Amino acid sequence: MAFSKLLAASLLASLLLLHLVDAADQSAIQGSLRQIDCNGACVARCRLSSRPRLCQRACGTCCRRCNCVPPGTYGNQEKCPCYASLTTHGGKPKCP
Repeated sequence: MAFSKLLAASLLASLLLLHLVDAADQSAIQGSLRQIDCNGACVARCRLSSRPRLCQRACGTCCRRCNCVPPGTYGNQEKCPCYASLTTHGGKPKCP
């Protein structure tokens, strides 16, 4: 009788622990999938461009696909590999 109560208690504790671990994993996944503000990020990225509308349009396309815009106004594309890997049909980098 005591053994069955101990078994039931340990089973319940294990299930509770598994539930807590799963909940922590789900919140971490949802946090990483949070959508960024592409318009704001691209305005900041393209503020020094000689053709800001063209820059913002290309940046917006890249941001929506990758959910990432590198920091600064130029370079830093290693911070966002997806953004850096997008190319035009001619093989040139697509994202400013």
